[in-house]
Amino acid sequence: MNDCVKLYALSTCGHCKHAKQLLDSCGVPYECVTVDKLIGEARRLAFEEMKKENPQCAFPMLVIGNRVIIGFQAEEIREAVGLR
Repeated sequence: MNDCVKLYALSTCGHCKHAKQLLDSCGVPYECVTVDKLIGEARRLAFEEMKKENPQCAFPMLVIGNRVIIGFQAEEIREAVGLR
């Protein structure tokens, strides 16, 4: 799997924590944007990016290549990163 994995998360979200744990346990490198830890323009830009594919800004949101997964969907995430 050569696609970049980007995870939009909240520091207080249990589902976000599970998504991180899944990616870590599978050895998948990813960029995590912890949206509630951002301030000012950085936070605004993160929400703008999320709203393009996820108008409700639900967490977690994973972008894996050109695929977007909203919520902690373990099987979908595994499939998207090529671990079935």
